[in-house]
Amino acid sequence: MPRNTNQSSGRRATFKPDRIVSLSVKEETQLLEFLISALPDVKRTVLKQMLAHNQVAVNGVPVKQYNQQLTAADEVKVNFTREFKLFYNRRLKIVYEDDDIIVVNKGYGLLSMGNDKVKDGTAYSILREYVKWGNPANKIFIVHRLDRDTSGLMMFAKTEDAKIAMQHNWNNMVLNRKYLAVVEGVPEESEGTIRSYLAENAQHEVYSTDKPEDGQLAVTRYTTLKRGSGYTLLEVELDTGRKNQIRVHLKELGYPISGDRKYGASASPIHRLALHAQTLRFVHPITRKEMNFTTPIPASFLSLVRH
Repeated sequence: MPRNTNQSSGRRATFKPDRIVSLSVKEETQLLEFLISALPDVKRTVLKQMLAHNQVAVNGVPVKQYNQQLTAADEVKVNFTREFKLFYNRRLKIVYEDDDIIVVNKGYGLLSMGNDKVKDGTAYSILREYVKWGNPANKIFIVHRLDRDTSGLMMFAKTEDAKIAMQHNWNNMVLNRKYLAVVEGVPEESEGTIRSYLAENAQHEVYSTDKPEDGQLAVTRYTTLKRGSGYTLLEVELDTGRKNQIRVHLKELGYPISGDRKYGASASPIHRLALHAQTLRFVHPITRKEMNFTTPIPASFLSLVRH
């Protein structure tokens, strides 16, 4: 969403609503050609000026390139009031944004939300500051979390309706989540399913048990993608979403995640937990459209399984 960057005497200017037009792309074309066709009353020179001043966004991301390639189902927004705010954070990247949700790629080492010791510098606080930039009434809502040391895709809600829709129907709305994990050793079976009940002790360490009365059912499926140098790159899918589920289950399998000293790893060669949320596919809580996002395999993961 656009942000008001005008300030006076060190204080933010009074918020004024932006005049934004949303345009749906029906076929492949280039951005400026599309704008000329969709906004016939606006001169070409004015459109080029608006592009130069970050007043045009494609799928929530400001774009300056007049020849940006568009595909069917892309959404173009034009702000006739002022520029869209460019979001930049080295540990958090916005992958997609609309009026209801934000999808981000979270870096490792970044908390999803605050705790008793840390309030600021979390994914939540960074996005809260971003959405409030232009309108202090804007809000952000946590929908799900990733562990601090797990990188990858997360979704936040921008409205309470979107938050409630996702949280109350999580198992039906989330169609697929895939993780990448590099484990120590080479599992005998190239694929398999781990099923157990997870509980948590007084030291906040999650452990696996076969007693239903002691924990919550957790089901993890894994497939081998690559082996090398004593490590294995796995693709992991969750049937359930319990705290530390992948980490505990892979430890139980006998192949802890590289860098996961809490759950049995012997070393941390890439100086991080080798766990990444690669794919997130879900039903949009408001539009009901299927949304599908994926990220590349982290280069450091591939470096571990080189021969």
